[in-house]
Amino acid sequence: MANAVLPTLTPPDVDGGPPVRKRPKVKPKRQNLAGWLFVGPVIFGVLFFQLAPVAASLVVSLTNWSGLNKPEFLGLGNYRELFTADDTFYSSLRNTVIFTVVVVVLTILIGLGLAVLCNQKVKGIGIFRTLYYSPVVTNVVAIGFVWFWLYDPDNGLFNSTLKTIGIDGPAWLSDTKTALIAVIVVAIWQGVGYPMVILLAGLQNIDPSLTEAATVDGATAWRRFWAVVFPLLTPSLFFLTITQFITSFQVFGIIYVMTSGGPNNATSVFIFHIYEAAFGHGRLGYASAMGWVLFVIVGVVTAIQWKMEKRWVHYDN
Repeated sequence: MANAVLPTLTPPDVDGGPPVRKRPKVKPKRQNLAGWLFVGPVIFGVLFFQLAPVAASLVVSLTNWSGLNKPEFLGLGNYRELFTADDTFYSSLRNTVIFTVVVVVLTILIGLGLAVLCNQKVKGIGIFRTLYYSPVVTNVVAIGFVWFWLYDPDNGLFNSTLKTIGIDGPAWLSDTKTALIAVIVVAIWQGVGYPMVILLAGLQNIDPSLTEAATVDGATAWRRFWAVVFPLLTPSLFFLTITQFITSFQVFGIIYVMTSGGPNNATSVFIFHIYEAAFGHGRLGYASAMGWVLFVIVGVVTAIQWKMEKRWVHYDN
């Protein structure tokens, strides 16, 4: 008797039901097409709205162009003028460095202290977390106007309070000695909530058994924090040093609203100087050259930070 060919059936599922049909395989080319259709708009946006303007700005930085006239090729003329004949460039760079160093250090330190306080399990702690973070998402124009009133030399809250104890307050935003300090205080008040949230997440991600073991070994609260908690927070601190540096070095809004770079360029920062060159004096080529100098500065400092990462950042493996 000839051997009969039996049909191949898909095994039934675990419940003993009818045979389960296998899903048809999708051709690789069809999968690739679907993927490209999904990422296509993003790639288009990055190429034409980010990379293309960046490349165009490099070309513009080599020209004398106001946006209306025919570009005149200067080569490295804008860069030579920037480093040899522009005193405001160096003063704005100095103000930016001072602003960045003070703001980055103090926002991270104060944010760390607030994160430790907000990590306590007490009733209503969520309200305090919201209050500390709310300035981060508040409109910079509104913040600028409120603090401008607080700093008012005649009717402001600060000087009015000082008058009650017989002290004549300074003209905070009109004095070259105090203007930059006053703006730095506002920037710290506005920005401290962001490091607090990042470090609070880092604290809550630490295994409590580690600090409990240190307590059993007789470690004090400070010793537990420095030897156990702080090393585990270094990845978060590393992230903050990079992001806060980039953000602070590009400060513009609070300067524009409160002082417009004055008095006598005492609060003029790098981005504000670029803004004035581009839209105040119509020198788009010169402003583009400053933009590329800013890019190099930020890139070099960020590369150094990454290079130093292995020396102080500890990852919990």
